[in-house]
Amino acid sequence: MELFRIKKDIPFMSYGRLTTSISLITFVLAIFFLFHRGLNYGVDFTGGTVMEVHYPAAANIEQIRQVMDAVGLKDVTVQNFGSSQDVLIRLPVKKELSIAQLSEKISTALKGADAGAEIRRVESVGSQVGEELYENGALALLLVCAGIMGYLALRFEWRFAVAAIIANMHDVIIILGFFAFFQWEFNLTVLAAILAVLGYSVNESVVVFDRVRENFKKMRKASAVQVIDNAITRTMSRTIITHIMTQTMVCSMLFFGGETLHNFSLALTIGILFGIYSSVLVACPIAMWLGVNRANLIGDSEKKPKEDEAALAP
Repeated sequence: MELFRIKKDIPFMSYGRLTTSISLITFVLAIFFLFHRGLNYGVDFTGGTVMEVHYPAAANIEQIRQVMDAVGLKDVTVQNFGSSQDVLIRLPVKKELSIAQLSEKISTALKGADAGAEIRRVESVGSQVGEELYENGALALLLVCAGIMGYLALRFEWRFAVAAIIANMHDVIIILGFFAFFQWEFNLTVLAAILAVLGYSVNESVVVFDRVRENFKKMRKASAVQVIDNAITRTMSRTIITHIMTQTMVCSMLFFGGETLHNFSLALTIGILFGIYSSVLVACPIAMWLGVNRANLIGDSEKKPKEDEAALAP
């Protein structure tokens, strides 16, 4: 399906040095903020206290947050849990307060604001559990990257695999850089969004790379630059439709999904925006500079008859 058709190929590869330079600067800045500020890990990774509170009517989330602020508990996540009457409160580790003291403090404050508040569950998430989640998350990220590289190397060629994984890691590091710079909370939902972005971004790369391989068979006299420019231009309509629809859905979660989905949809929004850019203007120039050509994509069968004929000539 095409909403529009571009008749003349856009010379994307002529801007390759500029786009990869911009990407490199953004990548370095993201690394700097990751080391300088670090990630603001949530309770999932650092450990803390989780409380489930039940109300006889729909809970007022904003009022509960104001109550938490009033008793000096500012780094608190408040969200609906299962229904509008149940609320989940996540608190980071408070060394000066035991779990019992913290539970009593919150219970008193909540019942003072609404006598119907009922504390149903209080659990402690240890730092050891958080460390295990951190290690498992990093392992999941590593395995996804390895799987992507293996798939692309088998389907296309190792040059495309290297180019795609560099572009994908570019997206991941930039998402982490945003979270480090603005100190947004990094939790398991954000990690899930990053893994989703990896899969989404590689899908775009596969579409473009597949068209590049087809073009090498059809455009026999064209150079690698012309082949790649044509592949990107011919897939632009599909790319625009796909990303507009996906971004519309993600933005609806971002603006209307509440605090529960906010950081998840925020990471997806950043990842999709940079995924469009990196799949076209980072992966393709890198593949071209690595020396992708007709011979290593579709074989040297076209050259062999001429070589054999030359060898038999007197």
